[in-house]
Amino acid sequence: MMRLIMKETDEYERLVKFFVENELEFDGDEEVDTDIVKCYKVTHGEEDFLVGGVVLAKREGRYIIDGIAVDKMYRKSKVGEILLKKVIEQVKELGGKELYLVARAPGFFKKNGFVAVDPDTAPNFFECKYCPQYQVSCHPEVMKLEIA
Repeated sequence: MMRLIMKETDEYERLVKFFVENELEFDGDEEVDTDIVKCYKVTHGEEDFLVGGVVLAKREGRYIIDGIAVDKMYRKSKVGEILLKKVIEQVKELGGKELYLVARAPGFFKKNGFVAVDPDTAPNFFECKYCPQYQVSCHPEVMKLEIA
């Protein structure tokens, strides 16, 4: 039986490194001011093996997922959905009405209620346009979830 544990963490740098290792984040300096709200990690076993993580942040007064990733070996085990539900629940508790993200795997987020936002009309708080991978080897979608 696989024993996974989710808990809040202050290991932001560890999560960012994990996002980069899982090819879901570009390792560059962020051009946009970000206030970290909460970070969650999912670990396996006693050795604190990082299986997944998510960072909820605020930019320009809006809630965003600043990073979310699941280790390749665990991607079919619902870890991503669990992390996403936790963040949505957190935004609701904080009174947020919408949640934004930039998706390199948009299909997952569409299955979970997010819709694509036209990049030209999207809020200007994502650093993608400063990234050398943008529209070259990476074609992310800006997405939004309306929170009821």
